[in-house]
Amino acid sequence: MNWLLVIAGAMVGAPLRYLTDRAVRSRHDSAFPWGTFAVNVTGCAALGLLTGAAAAGAASSPWQLLLGTGLCGAFTTYSTFSYETLRLAGTGAGRLAVLNVVGSVGAGLGAAFAGVSIAEALWS
Repeated sequence: MNWLLVIAGAMVGAPLRYLTDRAVRSRHDSAFPWGTFAVNVTGCAALGLLTGAAAAGAASSPWQLLLGTGLCGAFTTYSTFSYETLRLAGTGAGRLAVLNVVGSVGAGLGAAFAGVSIAEALWS
């Protein structure tokens, strides 16, 4: 039964990632991969919020599987982040590649921390 929850979440997360990426890219005509950056940071915030809620006892294991593993797992994308970083470096945009790595990791960690902090404030 658990795998059905993961599949259900992923069925929403993957198309949501695609649509979000397209929407962001349509507004930013840039070599920097703003769409992937946006989905990854948003996913980190959502997973932080869910993790904080689970730690406070406000999110059960089925919700963690549905929203954390399924939705956030399919919504975020490390492979695209890696590909886009290598593409930037390979096309001579080394500074943008470094900015993508540093910015994505820093903003992702900050968003996850903020999500956990918000959850703790709401459910503690």
